Amino acid sequence: MSHGVLVRGSADERGRFTHAFLPMISPLEMTLFLLLASVAGVVIFRFLNLPPMLGYLTVGIVVGPHAFGLIPDSAGAQNLAEFGVVFLMFSIGLEFSLAKLRTMRRLVFGLGLLQVIGTVAVAVSLGFVLERWVHITWQASVALGGALAMSSTAIVSKMLAERLEIETEHGRNIFGVLLFQDLAVVPLLIIISALGGRSENLVSALGVAAIKIVVALALLLIVGQRFMTRWFNVVARRRSQELFILNLLLVTLGAAFITDKFGLSLALGAFIAGMLIAETPYRHQVEEDIKPFRDVLLGLFFVTTGMLLNPRVIWEHPLIVLAFFLGPVLLKMVMITGLARLFGATPGVAMRTGIGLAQAGEFGFVLLNLILDRHLVDATLLQAILAAMLLSMLAAPFMIQNADRVVLRLSSTEWMMQSLQMTRIATQSLKQSGHVIICGYGRAGQNLARMLEHEGLSYVALDLDPDRVAAAAAAGESVVFGDAGRRESLLAAGLHRAGAIAITYANTPSAMRVLHNIHEMEPTLPVIVRTVDDADLEKLLAAGATEVIPEIVEGSLMLASHTLVVMGVPMRRVVRRVEEMRDERYALLRGYFHGADDIDDDDGHEQVRLQSVPVDESADAVGRTLAELGLFELGVEVTAIRRHGIRGVEPDPSTKLRASDIVVLRGLPEQLAQAEERLSKHRRAAAA
Repeated sequence: MSHGVLVRGSADERGRFTHAFLPMISPLEMTLFLLLASVAGVVIFRFLNLPPMLGYLTVGIVVGPHAFGLIPDSAGAQNLAEFGVVFLMFSIGLEFSLAKLRTMRRLVFGLGLLQVIGTVAVAVSLGFVLERWVHITWQASVALGGALAMSSTAIVSKMLAERLEIETEHGRNIFGVLLFQDLAVVPLLIIISALGGRSENLVSALGVAAIKIVVALALLLIVGQRFMTRWFNVVARRRSQELFILNLLLVTLGAAFITDKFGLSLALGAFIAGMLIAETPYRHQVEEDIKPFRDVLLGLFFVTTGMLLNPRVIWEHPLIVLAFFLGPVLLKMVMITGLARLFGATPGVAMRTGIGLAQAGEFGFVLLNLILDRHLVDATLLQAILAAMLLSMLAAPFMIQNADRVVLRLSSTEWMMQSLQMTRIATQSLKQSGHVIICGYGRAGQNLARMLEHEGLSYVALDLDPDRVAAAAAAGESVVFGDAGRRESLLAAGLHRAGAIAITYANTPSAMRVLHNIHEMEPTLPVIVRTVDDADLEKLLAAGATEVIPEIVEGSLMLASHTLVVMGVPMRRVVRRVEEMRDERYALLRGYFHGADDIDDDDGHEQVRLQSVPVDESADAVGRTLAELGLFELGVEVTAIRRHGIRGVEPDPSTKLRASDIVVLRGLPEQLAQAEERLSKHRRAAAA
């Protein structure tokens, strides 16, 4: 039976299975074909509402050397793809800080240590039980236990980041375990090497490894912390974007190089580099600059991971593959859930932690390859284990996506915890009406809250960072812990009584989830969405956003206004010009939605306002055009019509209204009242 590449790792760790008679293609041909296949796969999986990560893995399986053999096993592609995990961990490090890492040490060296030791202990126990039927030594059981103890840093990190769950309690538990698994790879490599040969030097080898780990972490955390801000200040003063990005790549890959040379994982060094930069003022700029490298290389990583799977092994040994798929997944799920409970987690948090870490991991491939080199386990059995590990990684996105449903079904106390959380949110919003629901209480959310307070407007903010919520609530701000993407949280925050919703985090998938829930429950409610650029503007508007605010547009307006002032243009003219540009870009700045506590201008003049009017099925307006209704004659402008969840801006006067349309009007209060009366008039009343 032909075998596939088992692992990634440094050259001295990577003993590869060879492939005979593979087609010879140039690097350019391979790159173009992988790009074509990846684009097609992700498009198909997006169309099916499945995670794009599964598209990458499936593409790797299809084009890999074991299925159709379209792409040979390429060490160059695998080494390049490994940097995808490096940049992913760097980005995650930007979300952490040294203070957070210190608070997580109990999870890293407590929960993480017990998880790895517990998995190895169970594997050894099962080895003794199955020794009568399967020829497997205790040394092989220890080695396999170490390999199966690993979880996928790349898959879990990406899924949690997309679901905005990194800062949740179960997200912290998961990352604590993943960090310890990265640290445990080096001792496990030494132990497995000793198990396959002479073990006299095992203690000294482990001692040397421990010293290397301490030196590497001290070098990065202590020296790097003092050095990082000063160095970035020097680079930033050169005012060169190209130099800034080159320096960013140098720091990221340099930290990965240091940990790799000390026998640790590349990803661990990148994670520490991200944490160090998170302490500098350049964190947000760095986060934007690193995204292109991270996303492209991480996609390639998942493709090459899928290329490892040999479907023939599943066909020839289905029972063995099924056993090694279900056994470790269930074992880790139950074990980690129990350990998390011992560390004080609630049943729901503990179960989410177990589900998130149940799959196999990339570093397990490194350990499997070393097991093969030391001849501890039969090669055919290893191929079956490899297939089962890859299948568990394929199943991981589905498991994480449906974790809430599983927890609510299995944990009776979780219903109570969810109810208590909803009660806290409802208590905060119960006495409020016409308020603003702020989704996300980061910098943008806090600035919005302060402006609302200055205008005497009430708000309720939902955020998933427990530290931020606790600090803000202690300061007397109206902030509660809750997921704005859940219907229950929005309802508890007073969705039906709110005057508007502001989505302040620039995450399109999460914003789409919020917009979908709002459209189903309160389709006329104005929703303002923040985004980084114009890339997803149309998608968000079509999903029901009343207005989308791209940061890049506001930045360009501020740049233009300051430039005009410097060039001697009078300030009054600059302000007027900026207002005109905003009027062209933002329809809402030519009016606003009326709230219960609105007042007129200081000079007593009424302001132009916006108003959403739903068209009832029995309304006389159904089937008539905007021109026939005479809304324009009243001095009212129709700015948009929302139909079946799609928002059409500035409709033509010949547009015919349909039942359940939502018409957005702009005008003075008296004119709006007359227009609403025409749109709401029923046929019987019109006939009379």
